[in-house]
Amino acid sequence: MSQAKDKKQANYSASNITVLEGLEAVRKRPAMYIGDVGVKGLHHLIWEVVDNSIDEALAGYCDTIQVTVNEDNSITVEDNGRGIPTDMHPKEKRSALEVVMTVLHAGGKFDKDTYKVSGGLHGVGVSCVNALSSVLHTTVYREGQIFEQEYHRGVPQYPVRVVGKSERTGTTQHFKPDDEIFTITTEYNYETIAARLRELAFLNPGITILLTDVREKDEAGNARSDKFHSEGGLREFVEYIDSTREKLIPSPIYIENEKSDIPVQVALSYNTSFSENLVSYVNNINTHEGGTHVAGFRRALTRTLKNYADKSGLLEKVKIEINGEDFREGLTAVISVKVAEPQFEGQTKTKLGNSDAMGSVDTAVGEVLNNYLEEHPREAKLIVSKVVLAAQARHAARKAREMVQRKNVLSGTGLPGKLADCSSTDPGICELYLVEGDSAGGSAKQGRDRNFQAILPLRGKILNVEKAQEHKIYENEEIKNMITALGVSFGTQEDSKALNMTKLRYHKVIIMTDADVDGSHIRTLILTFFYRYMRALIENGYIYIALPPLYLVKKGKQERYCWTEEERNAIVQELGEGKEDSVSIQRYKGLGEMNPEQLWTTTMDPSKRTLKQVSIESAAEADHLFSMLMGDEVAPRRDFIEKNARYARVDV
Repeated sequence: MSQAKDKKQANYSASNITVLEGLEAVRKRPAMYIGDVGVKGLHHLIWEVVDNSIDEALAGYCDTIQVTVNEDNSITVEDNGRGIPTDMHPKEKRSALEVVMTVLHAGGKFDKDTYKVSGGLHGVGVSCVNALSSVLHTTVYREGQIFEQEYHRGVPQYPVRVVGKSERTGTTQHFKPDDEIFTITTEYNYETIAARLRELAFLNPGITILLTDVREKDEAGNARSDKFHSEGGLREFVEYIDSTREKLIPSPIYIENEKSDIPVQVALSYNTSFSENLVSYVNNINTHEGGTHVAGFRRALTRTLKNYADKSGLLEKVKIEINGEDFREGLTAVISVKVAEPQFEGQTKTKLGNSDAMGSVDTAVGEVLNNYLEEHPREAKLIVSKVVLAAQARHAARKAREMVQRKNVLSGTGLPGKLADCSSTDPGICELYLVEGDSAGGSAKQGRDRNFQAILPLRGKILNVEKAQEHKIYENEEIKNMITALGVSFGTQEDSKALNMTKLRYHKVIIMTDADVDGSHIRTLILTFFYRYMRALIENGYIYIALPPLYLVKKGKQERYCWTEEERNAIVQELGEGKEDSVSIQRYKGLGEMNPEQLWTTTMDPSKRTLKQVSIESAAEADHLFSMLMGDEVAPRRDFIEKNARYARVDV
């Protein structure tokens, strides 16, 4: 060991220990508290504030929550709860409001007498939002007075003060995310906020949640807005998710019970589709990875349905073995449990680990479902018939999958002939471009960086998996090529549809289609396939959409690419001084119109391109959207287009 190193270690003392005071820790390591500092973390700030209002509602003191996205992308959340206490905190010797707003892990959620259960995943709450906002202003209506305090990056600008009188009660939080923290974007997405608030309205029946976005206005000058309110709760939630599908049973089966001090609510229904859609929550938190409550539900569903089918003789002539998967085809279910002290595990801390939740859900579902089947023999027979068809389809699908995988082994490398692979074998840096058509595929192959970019041209529109049985999907040539190129396989002992990604060859799968109606349709077909059969790729952040430019504006030797109408108008103003006839404007109708160099410069060069990462904030909303866009029902699709035409933006 060198003397310099000895000296350095000898100097390591108490003075080298950094103590982060107050909210400094949050600003230093924001991702530890809100997940990330991208789009997801930005929206998480709203969830933390809204969760406080929902907790007031769960405690019985609040019934209306107003969320407003302001012109400058600041957020205002207002409720009519009791208002955050403002009296002097006995230990901290300052206003309880200031303590709640500036001290981590301070709040009523940790007091069992105040809130029996509460939402929010991390328990850091509004103080975390305060730390990550450039400005936050709190107004409290309580005890006949109006109190306020303002903070800059978590630091109070003055003591809590009284600014007026009012008979109402509640809290208003107005905050602007700090662009020093959220360097990627501080722009909120309306659809993402609406999906979560709609979810909360279903999970907490009786509450009214109002959403207003003053950034977007119609021709009459009215701000974009939605009102979310549900009296039927989970029943209505299931009906909403299934609204674009053909029902198998007339109305959802509803289960509500409390077992072992765990309130359990479940609504389930069956439709004629070929996919299962199960959404689960613990204390209003979406448990994407499932957990013990989901395991309890599945166990009860399989056991109860199988017992009924055996007892009624409906399976006597069935020669095929039936397993748990078959009982869940065409099932839509929402599970919501309230747990006093939830234990979360899994990669994203959204998997419930409490063992007692399994038994509680199992017992509650088993009892009610058994009674339903006895009292509704016609519906019970329809469900069992659907299960038998699912078993037959599963066997056919397994053979089709095995055929695809066997062909891969027999043909050596097994890679599709159309694939222009990259030379690197490191999945972490490798990219696969799924390109619409051979013409664009040819340009992409010539323009790419062969070291890490692979190109797979797709011929025409792939099969719409929303309307096809599973075995038909594996027989489709374009889908087979995608599966083979990616290197993934399907099936485990527990789940024949489970995706095995151990041999995944690319960690970036980029969908590159034309910027027209056909291109959008092809992109949606590919996304529907990934969502239904390879959802783990989306959940791991491996799926992207390439954004090719719409226009090329030229004047003399100057060339500028434009991705939007607004950009085009601005560049025409700049280069042509507002005169369109003084510049040359080329509208790209398809990727094939670009030469390899243009395609590389605008859409494939990592230093210049714009990619949109596909994520699933709400599985329920995504399921509803895909079934509506790609399903059989025309009316909901027409309504959606009419309602959203003026916003012309759907983020999946």
